[in-house]
Amino acid sequence: MTDQIIHLQGLKGSKHDCSKCSIQLLCLPAALNADEFDKLNSIVQKRRPLKRGSLLFTIGQKQSCIYVAREGAFKSVVYNSDGDSHVTGFHLPGEILGLDALGSSYHTCDAMALTLADVCEIPLADLERVASHVPGLQHQLLKIIGQSINRDQKHIELLSNRNAHARMAMFLHQLAERFKMLGRSGDRFMIPMSRDDIGSYLGLVIETVSRTLSKMQDDGLIAVNGREVQILNYKRLRWLAHEAPSQRTA
Repeated sequence: MTDQIIHLQGLKGSKHDCSKCSIQLLCLPAALNADEFDKLNSIVQKRRPLKRGSLLFTIGQKQSCIYVAREGAFKSVVYNSDGDSHVTGFHLPGEILGLDALGSSYHTCDAMALTLADVCEIPLADLERVASHVPGLQHQLLKIIGQSINRDQKHIELLSNRNAHARMAMFLHQLAERFKMLGRSGDRFMIPMSRDDIGSYLGLVIETVSRTLSKMQDDGLIAVNGREVQILNYKRLRWLAHEAPSQRTA
């Protein structure tokens, strides 16, 4: 009930000015000219912050909006027939949430805040209306959808063809690159997700996650202090993530 209240009360007339947003170059307005930017900005609304563990949307909920993460982080979660959860993705500032429902109009996963988080909310009906008159926005939406599909394909490849060491290297390298896009350090950063969440996403048990991180630290690739990770050998990490021969996890 609490999450439903958060979802229903979040808008309440709060508007957001994209031109003053620190992540404007990472989300929908990035490829638009000034006039197109203003048209999109007129429909963007800012929700109140979500607490850690709050749900932005849930499986089976009818889609009404897409969302842009402004601050904090989210995870996407699905469940099997036994009720066990599986993390299918993580979302950082500037990234879009809600694309899962574009095909059926109903969400196929839960989106849960990993930290205190802010999002911009874009009503789907308004977005469709504006996009029909703004070719630049149509192009950007197709680009974002394509990027989402590519991430899903890479995740499937990661789970099927790589051992635990390579999976962790790819995960950390991708996080570093995403933090760089935010204008933050890609060499030292805090990971917002738990080791259990990382294991669920990478198809590893939590003991393997901890053991793999310890081995990478012993090898001089990274230094780990709680949830803070410092990359000590970026070149080697990138090679392990993308160029090392694929091996299946035993």
